[in-house]
Amino acid sequence: MGLSKVLNIKPIFTLLVICAIATSKPAYSQQADSTAKASTSGAIAAATDSVQKAPMSAPLISTDVDTTMLSWTGGGVDAPRPEVDNSDVYKSAGYYFLLFFLFCVFLGIVGKVLRVYELTGDINNKPSKINWNRIQGTLFAVMLIAGLYGAYWSFKVQGAMSIHETASVHGARLDSMFNITAIITGIVFVLTHILLFGFSYKYKGSDKRNAYYYPHNNAIERIWTIVPAIVLAVLVLYGFITWRSITNISEADQKKAISIEVTGEQFKWNIRYAGADNKLGIKNYKLIKATNNLGIDYKDKNSWDDKLGGEIVLPVNRPVRFTINSKDILHSFYIPDMKAQINAVPGMPTYFQFTPRFTTEEIRIKRNNPTYNYTLLCAKICGAGHYNMQVKVTVVSEKEYEAWLTKQSLFYNDDVKKELQMAAAKSAAGSENKIALKN
Repeated sequence: MGLSKVLNIKPIFTLLVICAIATSKPAYSQQADSTAKASTSGAIAAATDSVQKAPMSAPLISTDVDTTMLSWTGGGVDAPRPEVDNSDVYKSAGYYFLLFFLFCVFLGIVGKVLRVYELTGDINNKPSKINWNRIQGTLFAVMLIAGLYGAYWSFKVQGAMSIHETASVHGARLDSMFNITAIITGIVFVLTHILLFGFSYKYKGSDKRNAYYYPHNNAIERIWTIVPAIVLAVLVLYGFITWRSITNISEADQKKAISIEVTGEQFKWNIRYAGADNKLGIKNYKLIKATNNLGIDYKDKNSWDDKLGGEIVLPVNRPVRFTINSKDILHSFYIPDMKAQINAVPGMPTYFQFTPRFTTEEIRIKRNNPTYNYTLLCAKICGAGHYNMQVKVTVVSEKEYEAWLTKQSLFYNDDVKKELQMAAAKSAAGSENKIALKN
């Protein structure tokens, strides 16, 4: 089938009308131009009248009128039209959509011209000399080269922008798994496309030969079924083992890790560090109030040394275990550089443990960016203020971490103690009143 038979001239007129309407200047723009022109002309006319009515002793031309804006032609006054910046129009998706339609119209016109050429040859008993099979086969070969180069360019340029050395120990295992998968799938991608496009080019349609009927081959079907199944099974097993090593942490390793709690709410993260005992105090949502934002139960002595963190500071090469909660809706704990992500679910704590392996200063050198910082984000679109859920994460040496932690304030501070004492006093007074009434 020729190209001219695929394309149709019927929708061309409709597309032209749509393009003309869409690319024409909007009514409000024309109105704005006319209003601007009228106001400018009115201002010039008023300035001119004031000059003409001014006394002879006054200057002939007022200093308030910019004479460069006036042009006298045939006794009339015309002001130059203000320039309108329409650059935003060319940045919209609609503009490129219309370009695509115009390109389709162009192809349709070319197709119809070629169709007329073919019909004219048929009428004059002169068959068309255009070999569409050869043209399409050549296009397949050209697109193969262009497509493979595009894939290479994307990997070389965009891959270098998005793929960086991971800043956590487990992230290195994930990178290894990703690289192995990319290499295997990349080889399959290149080979299959060479075979597909090369076959289309070599065995393009020809009047000199007939297609060979080849309906079935058991050997080939075994190969393309068994080999992919084995490769996918190996990749899935490798991924499962890697995931288990990240999520299933032994109790001994959990106790060695620094315990930090992160609680999400619209639209911020609340950070709580365990104290010297490395144990976080229990919480109860019924205890949440203005002075106890997290609902910490201060009857639990483990909460007395818990510390408030305005940001997240971690020691390098030391495991850290995060307990993730949510106060309201579903959030997602996400530190991209650490390859750490897990949902924050209301009413159900989740956990993620990892070990940073580069300090902030080291990662800045590696990224060649002196202002680069690790960041905790929310990977769920949790509302209008979703973008506010960002917390700076700093990785430092062990000594710097200990020095920073000692400066952080306690949740169980003097104000909380006074409030608890007052609550205890009220409770005691109420009990005494009940006893007196009974007596």
